[in-house]
This record gives sequence, C-alpha cells and structure tokens, in this order.
Amino acid sequence: MRIAILADIHGNLAAFEAVLAHVRQQAPDQIIIAGDLVVGAPDSAACWGLAQSLGCPIVRGNHERYVSFFGTEHAEAIWHTEQFAPVQWAVAQFTNAERAQIAALPQTLGVPEAPNLLVVHASVRSDRENLPPYTPDAQIAAMFSGVNQQWIVRGHDHLARTHAWRDKVIITTGAVGLPMDGNPAAQYLLLDGTPTGWHAQHQAVAYDLNVTLERFAATKYVEKTGVMGRLFLREAATAAPHFVPFLRLYQQWLQQAPLSLTEALDRYLNRY
Repeated sequence: MRIAILADIHGNLAAFEAVLAHVRQQAPDQIIIAGDLVVGAPDSAACWGLAQSLGCPIVRGNHERYVSFFGTEHAEAIWHTEQFAPVQWAVAQFTNAERAQIAALPQTLGVPEAPNLLVVHASVRSDRENLPPYTPDAQIAAMFSGVNQQWIVRGHDHLARTHAWRDKVIITTGAVGLPMDGNPAAQYLLLDGTPTGWHAQHQAVAYDLNVTLERFAATKYVEKTGVMGRLFLREAATAAPHFVPFLRLYQQWLQQAPLSLTEALDRYLNRY
C-alpha cells in the first residue's frame, strides 16, 4: 500500500496544486491531509475546496480549529485581537456550513487498511504540540498516551524528521505551504508498506513561489492582516520561521514595557 500524507498547506494554493500534481505521478492508494489547510497564505477557501474535491480524509489542525470555532463558545478572547488577523481573514472566506464541516473533522485518524498507522496533526492530546528531537520520553508518552499503533505520522512542526520512540516510529511531515528548513519547495510524505513496516520518503516539490507571493500582493493580504500577515509572507518567501519566534520575543518585551505589535515588528526586523 502507498499513502501520500500532506500537512500544513496554510492557504498556499500554488504549493498545494504542485504537490497534488506530483502525488498523482506516484499513484498512491490513499491521500491523507494531516491538518492546517487554512490560514497563512491568502487562499484558505480555495485550498479547502480543492481538498474537498479529492474526497480524502482530513485531520483537523489547530488552524482549522481557530477558523471553525471563531465566534462560538469555544473561541478564545485573543482570537479577536490583531494577533489573530490572519485567522479573521480566513474566517471571512467561509460560509457557516463550511465552518461546521471543518469543525467536524477528526483530531486523529486511523487507516482501516493499515491498522498499524495513526495520523494526527500535532499529538493525540493537542493540536499545538511540537516534537523537537530533544523531547523527553515522559513528555512524548503524555503526547501519545493510549496509542497502540506502531507508526504515527504528524505535521505541525513544518520540519521533516523521523523520531524513534520506544517500540514506535513517529514521522513528522514537511510542510506543503510553509516549509521551515530553508528550502521553499513544497514538502509532503510518501509511505510504502513493506513486510516490516512503512518505508517513508520525504518529498520536496519545486513550484513557482512567485505565484504565491503575487497572491499576497493581489489580495492586499499584508495591508489587511497587519503584522502577523507580514510575518506569514516572510515565512513563505524565506522558508524560515518568523511567526512563532516573533511572538516569543513579543511576550518577553511586553513584560518589560507596553509595546504594540507594530512597534514590536519594527524592533524584530531591526535587531534580527
């Protein structure tokens, strides 16, 4: 059996289309999307529509949660602030019916034809947990408590890696739309079944990044989403992390003195 697993598309339609063209050449038996189709680049709704046309299983990532729960009792107050402007932009692209579909997506996905495989976005207990190589065993055990499958595939970190843990193998896909390893190619994972388990092949597909950057300009995305939209643009252009590092520094700076997001961005760009 061959499975193609895509994660972290983040509204980057050109990258998504390029990966799908490559995937079709590999003739997989199954395509799975492991979350975060939406929010980042400007085309969340178009990416959702394209994913729906595939008829493939989709796991709900943290950005699907933001979009589908926005304005409900499950929303957090911070989602209505400037910091979540890209989420607000994405929410406006969807109907209530579409958002209900997104909310109903599963947080974990087993594959009936592959009972030794589990797909999640980040972990079993959370859609926002990272898994760096130095993660302590006890923390991993809490992240994947109760998992019986030997093979676990996840996204969220935007960095392709394989993590051996106890008797299990945890594979993190690269990101389709916002890779973070310095290579702007759209990345995904191919799994081939073998008598001893899964053989993983990380794929990187070159695409015309200028098409995505032009979409940022044509939609006036940065103008309408502000500081956080500009950081998403930098991530798409550089294939390097800016969004999370900026927020970490911003929280540190706020402990010292009041600071607007715009002032923090100026400091971030000038210092780093």
